[in-house]
Amino acid sequence: MADWISFFDSENPIYVNARHRDVHARLVADGIIKYLPSRNAVLLDYGCGEARYAERIAAEVGRLVLCEAAPHVRDRLAARVAGNEKISVRAPSELADLPDASFDLIVMHSVAQYLTPQESDALFLQFRRLLRPDGCFVLGDIVRPQGSALADAMALLRLGAANGFFGAALLGLMRMLASDYWRLRQRAGLTRYGEAAMLQKLGRAGFSPQRAPDNIGHIQSRLTFIARPR
Repeated sequence: MADWISFFDSENPIYVNARHRDVHARLVADGIIKYLPSRNAVLLDYGCGEARYAERIAAEVGRLVLCEAAPHVRDRLAARVAGNEKISVRAPSELADLPDASFDLIVMHSVAQYLTPQESDALFLQFRRLLRPDGCFVLGDIVRPQGSALADAMALLRLGAANGFFGAALLGLMRMLASDYWRLRQRAGLTRYGEAAMLQKLGRAGFSPQRAPDNIGHIQSRLTFIARPR
């Protein structure tokens, strides 16, 4: 995880331009909002990154806790949302100090692929403690064993074509090929799970899980799971 944190904490080519960044934020926000149980809900967004959607989500909930491991990203995020009394920003280590049953909804999107199985097991147990008995844990963007870099690239090109940045997406993919991202992906790899394996993993952590009908975000070859405490 440390190598991936360092990568995301630095200048990187994940977003090909500002339009891509905005479209991604809108899609993730749309995906999260549909799981909100009420306008008074307390939400934890774990591994939120820049969370460009934070203000939009905060308008729909009682309180939003953003948790990010990359220190520079976290500092910039905290500065950006400092004026919004509904939003707080925390490091992962701070979650241990929170009381049991703190959240109605926990979302972890596009993070599990960068964690070892042992790291995600520990997180799922922590989330189980932090969720209220009637709460929900939404786990998004799980990479399947058969998932490929080519499939991810094609999904980005389709997103670009549908949203006016196809040319930038092509150039962005070329930049990524020469970037640390591909070298890190080849060296460290991504942690992958089939549907049955993830259902079992969530079950061992004390959840009753099911696969969602669609994935949060634009890569529909990946998986989202809905897990409730049992």
